[in-house]
Amino acid sequence: MKRNLLHNIEYFSISLILIGIISRFIPHPPNFTPIISISLLAGYSFKNKLKSFLIPLISMFISDLLLGLHSTIWAVYLSFVIVVFLGFLLRNNFTYIKLFGIVSVSSFLFYLITNFAVWATSGMYPHTLAGLLQCYIFGLPFYKPSPIEMFGLAYLGDLIYSFTLFFVYEFAAKRIYAPNNNI
Repeated sequence: MKRNLLHNIEYFSISLILIGIISRFIPHPPNFTPIISISLLAGYSFKNKLKSFLIPLISMFISDLLLGLHSTIWAVYLSFVIVVFLGFLLRNNFTYIKLFGIVSVSSFLFYLITNFAVWATSGMYPHTLAGLLQCYIFGLPFYKPSPIEMFGLAYLGDLIYSFTLFFVYEFAAKRIYAPNNNI
């Protein structure tokens, strides 16, 4: 049984990486991908912390090799590393209310960190507080803000993918891989 479970965990890891890669190639609105959700789930579900960090980073790196690398890639990867740490917070007493809060924080941090990197390194904005605010404002079209969507499509995607992935994971963990089952 232990060997089968470990084997299934490896398949689960590979599945998450493939979902992350494929999702970046199918047509989608800006930032409407499951990478934040995969990062949270990796932090939540894997006992091996190194694997938790490698899952989203491998997904991003492989797809970035095909899509193209850019000067602020470090900020994108840093964002996902922080999101994995946030996934660790879900390990104790998981609830969907906690998931909602952590997804919200994750989405907002991604926005803050990646737009800060653009401001700091691109030369497109003056290195002043006004320039930083201008960069954050010009970054909002990716989030299409409205009262309903808060941060727009990217945030909505983070919520949809997170709730879907966590529901499927929780369902599988309880129904398929529960210790009472003969798997």
